[in-house]
Amino acid sequence: TAIREKQLAEFNGEEKDLLESISALKSAVTVLSKHNSAAFLQMPRSHMLGVAATIQNEMRKHSSLLEGVLTRSERKAAASFVQAPEDYFDAAPTFKQSYAPQSGEIFGILRQMKETFESNLSASQKEEMANQKAYEDLKAAKEDEIAAGQAQIEAKTGELADTDEKNAQAKVDVEDTKASLSADEQFLMMLKEKCQMTDKEWEERQKTRQLEMEAVSKALAVLAGDDAHDLFTKTFNPALLQRESTELSQRRAAASRVLSAVASKVHSPRLATLAYQVKLDAFARVKKAIDDM
Repeated sequence: TAIREKQLAEFNGEEKDLLESISALKSAVTVLSKHNSAAFLQMPRSHMLGVAATIQNEMRKHSSLLEGVLTRSERKAAASFVQAPEDYFDAAPTFKQSYAPQSGEIFGILRQMKETFESNLSASQKEEMANQKAYEDLKAAKEDEIAAGQAQIEAKTGELADTDEKNAQAKVDVEDTKASLSADEQFLMMLKEKCQMTDKEWEERQKTRQLEMEAVSKALAVLAGDDAHDLFTKTFNPALLQRESTELSQRRAAASRVLSAVASKVHSPRLATLAYQVKLDAFARVKKAIDDM
């Protein structure tokens, strides 16, 4: 933008200068065109001095531009006219005859300078138009790049926000997972301890059950001996009732002691209850209770 502003300022200055020069040369050409041939003698002195001043000023101001445009003879003629515009032509009787070619030469120099300035102005204007178009194209391209970059920044900013949000959520998930893992590990530890306790209790129950079964087997062996069996299979004899009853009571007491001892050892309420039933109940009811166990 700064470079373009500098270019535009230089063009505006050059254009203004050339327009002023072209305008001055047009005026000089108009003045000379009105006073051609014999009528030149009636040209006001001020007009003559004005044309000379215009030629001098423009040749000095645009010397580089006119380099190679005016020939050496044309420059010499212009310089002579500038130095003595009133005495430029001979005052001899043949003045009118000699004036026309020389006035035509000055007229041609003015027109040539004017055309050179107009051509240079046109080229400068075309160059300015090209520079302006190039600037506008470059500006549009840069604006498109800026817009695309801004859109990309906004997109990346949005992606960053989403990533930050996902990252924050992931951190929360990690913490939750760690907490859940810790709880699961603690539960697993408790479960293992419970399983160990359950296994231990199972083993103890198995041992207790084994002891109970052994005690019951011994009690059955006591109760189901041949003597006890004979007591219930013999035909009822009142004379033998008292003796057989005493023997049966002794056997039941022995079986009850076996069961009570094991019940105390293994702390089994069922076995203790069975021991009590063996001691009091009849054989059939005791055997049924043992089968139910």
